[in-house]
This record gives sequence, structure tokens and C-alpha cells, in this order.
Amino acid sequence: MGFFTDAYDLFSVSLIADLLGRIYYHSADGRLPGNVAGAVSGVALCGTVLGQLFFGWLGDRMGRKLIYGVTLKLMVVCSLASGLSFHNKPKCVVATLCFFRFWLGFGIGGDYPLSATIMSEYANKRTRGAFIAAVFAMQGLGNLAAGAVVLVLSASFKNTAAYDTDQLGQADYVWRIVLMLGAVPALLTYYWRMKMPETARYTALIAKNLKLAASDMAAVLDIDFVSDMDAEAVVKQDEFGLFSMEFLHKHGRQLLGTTVCWFVLDVVFYSLNLFMKDIFSGIGWFGDAAEMSPLEQTYKIARTQAIIVVGGSLPGYFLTVLFVDRIGRIKIQLMGFTMMTIFMIGLAAPYKFWSKPSMHAGFAIMYALILFFANFGPNSTTFILPTEIFPTRLRSTCNGISAAGGKCGAIIGVLWFQYSHTSIRSSLLLLAGCNLVGVMFTLALPESKGMSLEDITGEMEEESEPSQESTVADVEFIHSVEI
Repeated sequence: MGFFTDAYDLFSVSLIADLLGRIYYHSADGRLPGNVAGAVSGVALCGTVLGQLFFGWLGDRMGRKLIYGVTLKLMVVCSLASGLSFHNKPKCVVATLCFFRFWLGFGIGGDYPLSATIMSEYANKRTRGAFIAAVFAMQGLGNLAAGAVVLVLSASFKNTAAYDTDQLGQADYVWRIVLMLGAVPALLTYYWRMKMPETARYTALIAKNLKLAASDMAAVLDIDFVSDMDAEAVVKQDEFGLFSMEFLHKHGRQLLGTTVCWFVLDVVFYSLNLFMKDIFSGIGWFGDAAEMSPLEQTYKIARTQAIIVVGGSLPGYFLTVLFVDRIGRIKIQLMGFTMMTIFMIGLAAPYKFWSKPSMHAGFAIMYALILFFANFGPNSTTFILPTEIFPTRLRSTCNGISAAGGKCGAIIGVLWFQYSHTSIRSSLLLLAGCNLVGVMFTLALPESKGMSLEDITGEMEEESEPSQESTVADVEFIHSVEI
């Protein structure tokens, strides 16, 4: 539910940005001034970058559970405060909104590395990928929920008697309620987050408290996790730091690979989601916005997003959950980047061709297929891999670095679409090039399917467990020597 909230908060702002333009800047088509639009779209992403780095590092120092609660409180407070950005001057309203959106993004940033790390450290090696992918799939449901909430609120307020006399006043309620509702799913999960025990891997490998780790795992899974025989093996591990030459030698290439892949993926993914309205407007999908009422335009934008999410994004998330532990992370990531490139070129090359009204449905199908392969591909796997291929004491930090790289890509995508004044066709071709870069850097990453976290990272150099036959032979040999 943390990821559900994250997606709702990050993607809902693109649906209500046109209302801000109409209410506070009296724009006929809802467009915000360039600098304001960039700030509204990108400020939460800037906070997310810093939150991923800070809370990722803090999660490895103070524990996953403690920091997990802090991020949730921050998200709840800032979601509510975002909707309460009141003032009589437009600049002050937007400045207050951006202030709270920044700190909302800061809290969301902490949720990325902590959610992934907690899930990876609790799951077993056979189904670990599916469980982490299921956590990430909530991003799709959160995106859909944002569209659904905007649809319901727009339709409800549009059909009231007050809307006929005060369209902008009623629209002002809509965007505030949409943003404030982001606090609801976070509040609903607070109790269970606080009851969740610390992960056993953190307690055993970092806090060095083996008895507590065994007790926590027994409470969660009803099994014995660490025996006395394993204690020395668990404690004896390398203690190199993030900036050491040993880390650079063992994990430097992997960290570069996960960061760059997430970077180029988010350039594409957030551009396609946050600027879906602009891309579809380029082919005449919505008609003339100046002839629509504020909530009518918002309703059409939210409906389009909901269709694309249901038709493309959600199936991609769920197929990843089903197949990531069968096919493997690397194959899915390579397939996703490749297919996104193909379909993106298919959209961009004949872009004017799609402007014909009879071809609009085909354009939407192609667009949905790009997001399908983004989610049944690198959008899911870039989240999974950093939680598996780095050692426990640096897992949250490295995941935060990789995720921060991704959000830097998202910021660049926002700035590009907002300020480059490049045609939509050229921008789509540029995004296709980003996918090809992702293909190249994916080849530098190791496959982690079906392996324990300790086997992947080489944290504990333990002898493999002897088979039943060898155990019996050893016992007989020892017995004969004793005689």
C-alpha cells in the first residue's frame, strides 16, 4: 500500500494541472506558464531523489522498520497539506503547493528502497521475484486509482447546480480533494507497518542480534531461522564500505548498471505518463480544450489515462509477477527495452499518420503496448534487481542510489518535454534511443533468479550442506576411527 500511495501522489498531479491553469492563471485551454508547469510536475520528483538517497542510507544505519514509519507519517501530513494550499495570490498558492509536494516526494523517496528491501529480505529465493514484483505492481493500481478518483469527482461536481454558476469554484474543490485523498491509503496501513518486525537479515547481519532475528522470523514464518551452528558463519562477513575499493571491485559495475538502467527507464516512463495529455493532444485526441468546461477537460484526460492503465500497464505488472521467477529478471528487462523501442519508433515515425480520427484507436493501442512492455519489463525489474545483488548492510543504500538515478531521469524527462520545444515526434524518437542504452547496460547485470541473497552477494562463505548420503558415510567413517 506504500507503493499504491506513492503512485497515486506522483501521477495524480498531471491530471489536475489543467485545473490550476484555468483557476489561477485564467488559461482558456488550462495550460500553466512554462516555469509553473515545470515546478508543479517536477518538484515532487526532486524531493523523491533526495528521499531515496537519505532514507536508503538511513535504512542501513537505523533499521528498515523505524524509517519505514517515518516516511509514512511524512507522506500523510504532506498529502493533506498539499490540498490546503490557500492564498489569494496564484503565486503563493503554487509556491505553497510546491513546498508540500517537495516534502511529499521526500517521503515517497524513502518508501522506494525500504519497501523493496523489506520484501526481498522476507521472501524465499523461489518466489522472491514475484513478491517484490507484486509490491511494485501496486504502482499500477495507484495510477489507476488516481484516474478513477478524478473521474468520479469530476463527474460528481460537473453535475451539480453550483457548477452552472461557479465552474472555477467547484473545480477548485476537485483538485484539492484529489491531492488530500492520497493520505487515506497511507493512514490505513500505519498500524500494520508499526507491528511489522525488523527484517531478520538486518537484525542478524548488521545489528548482530541472532536470537532476536530468529525470534522475529519464527513469529512471521513459524520456522526456526538461525541455529547455534550458523551463528559464527552469520557474523563472519566482510565489512567493506560503499566507498571502498573492494566494493568498487565487487559491486561497482552492478551499481552503475542498475542506476543507468533505472535512469533511462524513468526518462521514458515518466515522460509517457506525466505528458500523456500533451502526446495525445498532438494527434487531436481531446479536441479543442478552449471549448470545454474545466471539469469536462479534466474528465477526458482522466478517462484516457484510465483506459491506457487498464489496457496496457496493469497486464504488464501482473505478467511480471507470474513469470519473473520462471523467465528471469535479465531476459524480461532485455525483452521490455527492445519491444518499447520497436513500438515507440512505430508511434514516432508516422506521427502525422496517427492524427487521422480513424487512426486514434490504433495510436492508443500502440501507446498501451509501450507501457505494457515497460511494466512487463524494465519498470519492474529495475526495482527488483537492486534489492537482490547488493550485500545486506548496503542493500537499502544501493537501492536508494539506483532509484535516485531513476528519478533524476524522470526530472530530465519533465524538463525536456516542458522546455525543449522539440516536436512530439522527435521526443518519442529520443525516448526510443534511451531504451537502446538500457539494453546495453542490462547486459552488465547478473541474473539472480532462484538464488539466495547470500549466494548472490557472496556475503557468507559457508560450506554447502552435505547430502544425506554423504552425511551417513561420514558418520560411519568417524565411528570406525573411534573404534
